[in-house]
Amino acid sequence: MPLEDEFQRYFHAVGDGQDRCYLCRRSPKEVKAFFGFDEDGIPLNATTHGLEDVVLEKMDIMSYRGLRPICAVCQLNVDAISALGEEDVFEQVISKMRHGREDLWPRVPGS
Repeated sequence: MPLEDEFQRYFHAVGDGQDRCYLCRRSPKEVKAFFGFDEDGIPLNATTHGLEDVVLEKMDIMSYRGLRPICAVCQLNVDAISALGEEDVFEQVISKMRHGREDLWPRVPGS
């Protein structure tokens, strides 16, 4: 089966059949916009930020070699959590999201 067909089969199985990050569900276009690039790799507002001759040459802002596609934004977040040495806090948050989600949200007055 061609690689492209395999990706389409996978993305359809994951959810809405679109190429999106497994964690945050951003599309590649949204990830590029987050980093300040248009879909074609040209920087947005380059003159405003004083950028010259900057083009996002490589377009792989989503990983495809792991169990699920993860975008560069989520990878940076995980890198930051790791750099801060807070993997244990991250695991506790995930556990709380699974087993105590009502404790994570603000209380509504009168409820």
